[in-house]
Amino acid sequence: MTRDRSFLRDNGLTLAFGAGFLLTLAGQAIAGHAEFNNRLIAEELHPLSFGGYLLTSDFAVDVTENWQSEYLQFFLYIFGTVWLLQRGSPESKELHKAGPECDEEQKTGERARPESPRWAGVGGARQAWYSRSLGTLMCVLFLLSWFAQSVTGVAAYNEEHLRELQAPIGWFDYLGAADFWSRTLQNWQSELLAVGSMAIFSVYLRQRGSPESKPVGSAHGATGVEG
Repeated sequence: MTRDRSFLRDNGLTLAFGAGFLLTLAGQAIAGHAEFNNRLIAEELHPLSFGGYLLTSDFAVDVTENWQSEYLQFFLYIFGTVWLLQRGSPESKELHKAGPECDEEQKTGERARPESPRWAGVGGARQAWYSRSLGTLMCVLFLLSWFAQSVTGVAAYNEEHLRELQAPIGWFDYLGAADFWSRTLQNWQSELLAVGSMAIFSVYLRQRGSPESKPVGSAHGATGVEG
């Protein structure tokens, strides 16, 4: 197998979803540009070029509000599944493994192996941080994208109000506005529904060959088993 083919095979999941992200982001930009210009024309204003639309707060807030909800989903899921269990789901740990588990199970500290990441066996603050680094990163990305949503959201909100000859509001006022929480909560509820649905549906349904599913022949009560 050539190096290029090997790279594509070893990174297929990341590359496929990365390409899908770029394609759908481009599609969102095209559709959003058309919808935005329809609103401008209806208000008897000059339409924007595609490049101009990409620099608007309207486009930015639509993108960032989706990002923050996705990172919230992963943050809650990563930390929540340390303690929360679902009997029969491959999305859950086995029922006797609730909690952060011991060093032997996690291959940390003195139980680290030669191939383990270096910080898995160093002890102290570095090991403690590395042991929670994935969830911490998801939390930071969620907070950053939520902040970006609030900044771009208040700009888009004020632009619309200025076109209607209404007074703009400040950032702190926008944090309590219905527009901010409507944008936020409509994404949160969909993410929580999706995760909860996946956890319970995977108890009874199967997808052959997927690590998100149990083996087809596994009992419904088998927990933490991947196929």
